[in-house]
Amino acid sequence: MKFSVPDMSCGHCTAAIESAVKSADPNAGVECDLSARHVRVASVLPADQVQAIIRDAGYNVEPAAA
Repeated sequence: MKFSVPDMSCGHCTAAIESAVKSADPNAGVECDLSARHVRVASVLPADQVQAIIRDAGYNVEPAAA
């Protein structure tokens, strides 16, 4: 799954997103591309739930083109 997170602007942002996703799925793979403002997530969770987790962490999030 790949998401666009336009508000992600620093290392704290990436750490907060990674922590939030991993709190719901400890085995999730989370890759943040700060320059592109994209987050790639490999998880058993459905995409809409991952989006909700990122949104609840305080970030606007939309599905990104693969």
